[in-house]
Parts: sequence; C-alpha cells; structure tokens
Amino acid sequence: MMVDTGASEKPDPAVVFMMEKEEDISFASGGWKSDDGRLSCGYSSFRGKRVTMEDFYDIKTSTIDGRTICMFGIFDGHGGSRAAEYLKEHLFDNLMKHPQFMTDTKSAICETYQKTDVDFLGSERDSLRDDGSTASTAVLVGSHLYVANVGDSRTVISIAGKAIPLSEDHKPNRIDERKRIESAGGVIMWAGTWRVGGVLAMSRAFGNRMLKQYVVAEPEIQDQEVDEELELVILASDGLWDVVPNEDAVSIARAEEEAEAASRKLTETAYTRGSADNITCLVVKFHHEKKVPVDPVASQDTKEKATIESMRVD
Repeated sequence: MMVDTGASEKPDPAVVFMMEKEEDISFASGGWKSDDGRLSCGYSSFRGKRVTMEDFYDIKTSTIDGRTICMFGIFDGHGGSRAAEYLKEHLFDNLMKHPQFMTDTKSAICETYQKTDVDFLGSERDSLRDDGSTASTAVLVGSHLYVANVGDSRTVISIAGKAIPLSEDHKPNRIDERKRIESAGGVIMWAGTWRVGGVLAMSRAFGNRMLKQYVVAEPEIQDQEVDEELELVILASDGLWDVVPNEDAVSIARAEEEAEAASRKLTETAYTRGSADNITCLVVKFHHEKKVPVDPVASQDTKEKATIESMRVD
C-alpha cells in the first residue's frame, strides 16, 4: 500500500497513523486514520484458493489548495497481474496531474481512466501478453465522494444502515452493454457465463487489446455528498461480491468498530462462504461528530436564568 502526499509542492499530509501487516505472501491487511479522526480506512487482501494473486489495491491521500484529497482503489486483474499492477502504479498519480482535477473532478476521472488505458496498452505493445483489469475507485474531495467503475469490482455505501451500490457491474448480458458491444460489431456468447467474443466475462476493462474495440475503459461515475448519514464505503473485487450480497457486506462492516477489522471480517466471510477467487476489499469509515442531546429540563432552567439576569438592574 502507498500513502502519497506529493500532489502539491508543499503538501499538508492528512494521515498521521498507518498500520500494515504482512502475515504471509498470500495475505495482507492494515489501515490508517486521518489527523482529525473523522476518517479511517482498513484493507484486507487474500489470495484465497487461486494459485496466483492478481488483485491490487491503492490508497493515496494529500492536501491540494487547502482541501483534503483521499483516493481508494481496487484493481482485479485477469489473464495476468500486469494491468492491475500498472493501475496501482499510475492511475491515481495520473488523476492528480490532470489540470481539471479540482475544478471538474468527474471529467478528470473519466479522461484519466481512458488515458491510463491507452498508456498501458502502449507500454505492452511489444508484449505477447493480453491481460486486463477492473478498477473500482472512490475519490473523496473535501466533502464530495466520486465513485468510478470499470468491470465487475464494486463499490457499496451504507447510508443510515441501508446498503446502496454506487457502481453497477459491467457484465456482457447487461442490456445496455450488450447493445453497445453488438453495435460495435462484437458478439456476446455463452461459455459457462456470458462472455464478450466467448472470452471475457466482463464488458469493460483496462487492457485486453484484442477485444479493445468492444471492451472499453470508459468508467461509469456516480457522486455522493458526504453527510452525517453516510457511514461507510466498501470497495471490493468480485471475489467478495460473488458470495456476499451488498446488504450482508454492509451489516458485517457496520458491526466492527475498526475499519481494518471490518475489511478482515469481510475477506474471511467470503472465503468461508466458498469464494474461489482472490479476495480484496477496502472499508472506509466516516466518524461524524456526534451531537450532544439537549436535556429539556436543563434547557428550561437555562432559559429561566437568562430571563432573570436580563431583568436585573445594577
């Protein structure tokens, strides 16, 4: 994991606590808390039953023009790990360099996703590999959250205990995705599941140059204002979502006080429920200031005292 505070000339780091654990080569977990205590994040990544690990994650935080920026990403590789690793190394750095990042964040995210895809394909032009990767990212700019998605990783938030997906999986049999692919001359075939050209089980991805005409890296983006009802955000690869419904994931994460404990519990739950994939998740918790309840009796006493004081004449 990388915490990067180098987006401005004199960055003001937003993170003062960070913890990382490496128990073995197939499992990693850790977390951090913001300086003001209002935000914490935990991550957990597990190879699971797969022979190789193709999931990557990234967390970056910085202060730009006096505003706190936090970025969280899950990248699930397929056909190899190179595309997912490339996204971890470059996607957020590219985003922070975009000239409109602070003024038009949505457009900056959309353009950065597609430019990074082009850059990755260029870096692999002499390679015989043709791997690809999903990307599900959450970018917090001040009090505004932008969630972008390509592929079948997913981001879900909890608002007052209700699970709300902020991304929709890019599957070839999604009506709008099927129409887009077929309009471009592609075909959707059944091969154990619906696949683009009978090969790829998702309709959008980074990389996959042989299918690039149909499998695009244009993200779908949703934005959410961070208020007191927004409790947490869960980003995870499909190794979690294949066996843990959105509602269960939110319930599990809410039950744990610490974000790292929540991410670990989610990973463990997916594995015990039979997930056969790599499992990686990030849990971001918002710690809003709790309003002190007003004592109606004390409040009345205060009002009466104020009235008496105002009637006194020295």
